[in-house]
Amino acid sequence: MAYNLNDRPDPDQLLEQIRGEDERARRGRLRIYFGASAGVGKTYAMLSAAQRERKAGRDVLVGVVETHGRSETLELLAGLEQLPLREVAYRGRTLKEFDLDAALARKPAVLLVDELAHSNVEGSRHAKRWQDVHELLEAGIDVWSAVNVQHLESLNGTVGAITGIRVHETVPDTVLDGADEIILVDVTPDELMARLKAGKVYMPQQAERAAQNFFRKGNLIALREIALRRTAEHVEDDVRSYRVEKSIAPVWNTEGAILACIGPREGAEQTVRTAARLAGQLNVRWHAAYVETPRLQLLEVARRDRILAVIQLAEELGAATAVLTGSDAAAELVAQAQQLNCATLVVGRPQLPGWRALWAGSTMTRRLAMLAPTLDIVEVGRADSARRLARAVQRSAEDEEAAAWWGKLPAYAWAAAGSAAITLLALPLLAYFDLANIVMVFLLGTVLVALKFGRGPAALAAFLNVAAFDFFFVPPRLSFAVSDVQYLVTFGVMLVVGLLTGQLTAGLRFQARISSGRERRAQSLFELTRDLSAALLSEQVVELGEAAAQRNFGGQALVMVTDSHDQLLPPAKPPADFDASVADWVFRNEQPAGLATATLSAQAWHYLPLKAPMRVRGVLAVKPAQPRWLLIPEQMRQLETLARQIAIAQERVHYVEVAQQAVVQMESEKLRNVLLAAISHDVRTPLTALIGLADSLQRTAPPLSEAQSQAVRAIAGEARHLSALVNNLLDMARLQSGAVNLRSDWQSVEEIVGSAIRQAQHALAGRAVVTALPADLPLVEFDAALMERVLVNLLENAAKYGKPPIEISAEVTDTALLLTVRDHGPGLPAALKGREHELFEKFTRGEAESATPGVGLGLAICQAVVQAHRGQIAATSLPQAAGGGAEFSITLPRRPPPPGLPEPA
Repeated sequence: MAYNLNDRPDPDQLLEQIRGEDERARRGRLRIYFGASAGVGKTYAMLSAAQRERKAGRDVLVGVVETHGRSETLELLAGLEQLPLREVAYRGRTLKEFDLDAALARKPAVLLVDELAHSNVEGSRHAKRWQDVHELLEAGIDVWSAVNVQHLESLNGTVGAITGIRVHETVPDTVLDGADEIILVDVTPDELMARLKAGKVYMPQQAERAAQNFFRKGNLIALREIALRRTAEHVEDDVRSYRVEKSIAPVWNTEGAILACIGPREGAEQTVRTAARLAGQLNVRWHAAYVETPRLQLLEVARRDRILAVIQLAEELGAATAVLTGSDAAAELVAQAQQLNCATLVVGRPQLPGWRALWAGSTMTRRLAMLAPTLDIVEVGRADSARRLARAVQRSAEDEEAAAWWGKLPAYAWAAAGSAAITLLALPLLAYFDLANIVMVFLLGTVLVALKFGRGPAALAAFLNVAAFDFFFVPPRLSFAVSDVQYLVTFGVMLVVGLLTGQLTAGLRFQARISSGRERRAQSLFELTRDLSAALLSEQVVELGEAAAQRNFGGQALVMVTDSHDQLLPPAKPPADFDASVADWVFRNEQPAGLATATLSAQAWHYLPLKAPMRVRGVLAVKPAQPRWLLIPEQMRQLETLARQIAIAQERVHYVEVAQQAVVQMESEKLRNVLLAAISHDVRTPLTALIGLADSLQRTAPPLSEAQSQAVRAIAGEARHLSALVNNLLDMARLQSGAVNLRSDWQSVEEIVGSAIRQAQHALAGRAVVTALPADLPLVEFDAALMERVLVNLLENAAKYGKPPIEISAEVTDTALLLTVRDHGPGLPAALKGREHELFEKFTRGEAESATPGVGLGLAICQAVVQAHRGQIAATSLPQAAGGGAEFSITLPRRPPPPGLPEPA
């Protein structure tokens, strides 16, 4: 049996396959039981399979299983070893969670981990259970789990829109895509609703609520369809991977995908439209391909651009397009269909008259049918409409065609000159060689012309060489007459060999040019990636990106990036025809626009968003030397790849800067807290002694004079101010270091308010404080000492910057306690309007320069304490109609106090 070298496997693919097999051998296998909703029987099916595996002798361990009180599911746990759950203290309660470390230490052959989308308790090693599963798989443990369709991240919004219920626990789609096995557990909506009524899904009260909300028949039908489609997509990926792994060339008609074959003649757009319509009716994916052969490359620029416009139409209609190269269009199309597993080919009907149309049509169709007898071939009828290009692209095509025409003339001139040179060279040889050897010299000249200038000049050289050989060498010489009829055969052979040699040489030059272009583009991407990997500044990324775009497309290129506020920075010196508003639109809408697009196509520039994994990092604007290049799919993919590399590099530089700033900020915060703690402890002792000495002086005998008493009181007052400042510094240092632990208990709000007013009496200096506390105010859970400190700081702030009376009010809801402290002064500074949150930053004061003492730590401490209680604090200015002043509001979460607590006084 003959061996076809074209069927030889790709060495790179073999190496990648071997590496993948080694990785899969070391890694555990993931099996997911997938269902449309709760109650379809995923856990039941998983436990049934586990029982079968246990009876077969495998080491099966139940890590965690949620039975939801279902008796049938509980019965299946009998005989299965269960891993003890670990107990975690959380908010005063003890929760039971999956023990990841115990599972890794036990290392069973099969581990059952139910509820893949479950969120772990705060403080666990991983935030999500699917991350625990990933670690188990890396340890070589086979894991079985279960998940519903509404928990997939990409489908969460779709399911929420259908059911009206948004699920907050989600799993990335990559987890499902990476599963080794997906087992669909499916029941009909009627059967599921019957199970719900029978109490086999939820408890009776839960079942009644579920039937009214989530478990409606329409919802279940829609979810079932989504689950079936998602499972089919995974199976389709498995089929493709298997065909690639086993090097299977024949198409498996498992999906019925469509390949539209774009031809060079008019009416190709009808082929694309028909393929799009068929794909929509059959709900299958579809592709479009055009094969550029050496002969088709000789088409005039206008016809080639019309083909590019049809390819662009296919992309707009949702096809994955490709421009293939080869000498046999039918073979390339069949190979593409086999690679993409397309079962149907859609081809256009030739537009030639009479027998030529019959011959041309039968040739292509029969050729496709002969190469792939298992494929379905659909022939599309003729349409009068034609796809047109944008005016800018048309002008570019006309200019390029004119330039190409004038550019070919020197090649034909060199072919004629070469024929003359060969004739002059061969004339002296006539006396020494036979005419058969002279013929070889002329054939050599034709080959050399074909190698250098291509098919057209080679054909001209072949005709000129035959004419020169007849005129100068064949008797009678210097005449085109032929004395021997055998020379006509010589002329024919010379002409055929010359033309055939030119054709083959042109084909080789075509393939070499295609390979050279691809190598050049790959080299360009490699160099850009290498240079961008060493870039540390945004300016370097911009410079390298613009240089790479200009190397690939000529013309001009601009890279615009974002500032620290995620706003697009326009170029410093934009070109005259550059439109910054279009670039801003592209940045905000994350869609390309401008030249060769359907949006603002009259623009001279093509604008492309720089999409990074996290967000859009800027815009790449290109004005190519030839606008029609943007219609070539391979060139557009090159441009999109360039933009992607630039965006990733820009995002990397951004996060490098963020990391550096975070490190500097952390170190500065650490140093500042250490200094504050050290200074505060050293200053606090002498301050306490100074206050005590001042109090002692006021009680000395004989009594001090009035002037001396005022001086002592001033000393004591300033010492107390400084002591309060030191206390604030210490408090902030402790809060920032995380050394403060909340001692939450059920407290009386009235007692805390009264104690805070007493502690702030010195700062209030006799200012009136009005309280509005309801008589039935319940007990609230918080840290009394810290909340008292918050109220003291707010009272001191109101005394410093406001006017009396100062009001304290409180009210409660079912879920929150609201405390407000208000004064009747001028309110918050006008400069902070809309930025009131900045008041709570450290060392921030409402008035930068003021005679009022303070360093701006009181409100920062208030915010830190309130946030430690999972609450919020806000500041606002009240209108003059309401009495004016500033109001600080504290919102703390609350829950009903447990029974048996005494009522507040």
